Amino acid sequence: MVVSSSGSSNGQGAVLITGTTSGVGLNATKALVERGWTVVTANRDPVRAAAAAEALGIPSERLHHLRIDLGDLDSVRVGVETLVSSLGFGLDALVINAAVYKPRLKQPERSPQGYELSMATNHLGHFLLIHLLLPDLQRSQHPSRRVVILGTVTANSKELGGKIPIPAPADLGDLSGFKAGFKAPIAMANGKAFKPGKAYKDSKLCNMITTQELHRRLHASTGIVFSSLYPGCVADTPLFRNTPRAFQTIFPWFQKNITGGYVSQALAGERVSQVVADPAFAASGVHWSWGNRQKKEGKQFSQELSDKASNPETAQGVWEESLKLVGLA
Repeated sequence: MVVSSSGSSNGQGAVLITGTTSGVGLNATKALVERGWTVVTANRDPVRAAAAAEALGIPSERLHHLRIDLGDLDSVRVGVETLVSSLGFGLDALVINAAVYKPRLKQPERSPQGYELSMATNHLGHFLLIHLLLPDLQRSQHPSRRVVILGTVTANSKELGGKIPIPAPADLGDLSGFKAGFKAPIAMANGKAFKPGKAYKDSKLCNMITTQELHRRLHASTGIVFSSLYPGCVADTPLFRNTPRAFQTIFPWFQKNITGGYVSQALAGERVSQVVADPAFAASGVHWSWGNRQKKEGKQFSQELSDKASNPETAQGVWEESLKLVGLA
């Protein structure tokens, strides 16, 4: 039996994936296990994660389930401590996938630390997780040392989906909400009135900004590949479970038949596994997308990001303010 630097078998790596109880994360887990990788899942409910993996036929011997509530920074810290002390092998890659989307909220929900919940979960919890796991990734000798972050078309105004003004395009403004501490009554990065759909878009914009800033700051010195991707519109994912029922019916039909942007959960999971494991995706600082998104044979390409996602001053501000909010500065 060949053992990699991570201690996993078959010469493949070990990857931690957040948000694997359903959807893209679950299917990425399956795709990577089929490639011979060992997968550590990070979820609020490890029992549910194990049941979902079993239902999809994923061999349990390739899985390790970890409890982390990404909306709770204390849970992230405890989860990483548990991981490092009990896993018995290191990590080679990290997939940032978990997200909450609650577009029908009238008032913001808050994390245990007092931050608006979508920003706390989608961005801040992951931002802390990446920083806590970077030393582990730096020790890896695997050729696919990568941090892969799921982006979204709705946060990239270079694409049509990012130009839609309902409820408002992703825009962090002058980061006044971040700078003021992001606690009640503040619920938005720009310090303005709460818009739940925009809060989600803003948090995903922060994800893509984080990828770019990780690349600028750390790729040359660590050799780790930092990239993001938009695999296509997974219109029937449970991410949309908090939308109106009519939307859950119409949206997949619209994406399949009108825009052509729809991809299945299985295809999206396979694309995530490609970005993690394939040599063709070894370029750092790239936001990957696919031509003919519905087609399995669609070819990947480097998607241009908007100025809001690639502006160095904004990225530096998000980085520095996020370090403060998660307690690392």
